[in-house]
Amino acid sequence: MSSKPYRKGKRGAGRHVQLPEYLQASEAWATLKPGPRALYIELKRRYMGSNNGRIILSHRQAAEALNVHRNTVGAWFAELEERGFIFATQRAYLGPSGIGQAALWALQEMPAIGEASPRMGFRTWRPKMQKPRTKSLHRRHSECDTPGETTESAAGNVTKLVPRG
Repeated sequence: MSSKPYRKGKRGAGRHVQLPEYLQASEAWATLKPGPRALYIELKRRYMGSNNGRIILSHRQAAEALNVHRNTVGAWFAELEERGFIFATQRAYLGPSGIGQAALWALQEMPAIGEASPRMGFRTWRPKMQKPRTKSLHRRHSECDTPGETTESAAGNVTKLVPRG
């Protein structure tokens, strides 16, 4: 029985971005807002298999790719770093000729250049515990004060409250 001949010029499906199940199942990813998720996918899209730790993405490039204002993505980068999805191997700086150099990023789900194993900081991330909300106490109107109390106005006038009756 003969097999199919190999087709010349056969093309694959092209490049794609893979988000592993363990990443999507993490609490850090589940509570992440859509903006930082889109930024992470854009960073992952620029990962070529051997450039982790040398992924170049400036705030302006990210804003253009995600169709948002450039001031918006700065908080998204910070949130991804805080949750343990990415880390900066080199921060942005002004080069010797006065031309700005973009930051270099690394994905924590894969080992960076020169590292033996991935950091996986997003697995240990937990949300900060917030104080439980108590019932808010509304300010009382001056008519609600107890009888016999005095109040002082902004002009410095003191008035004595008389009970209704």
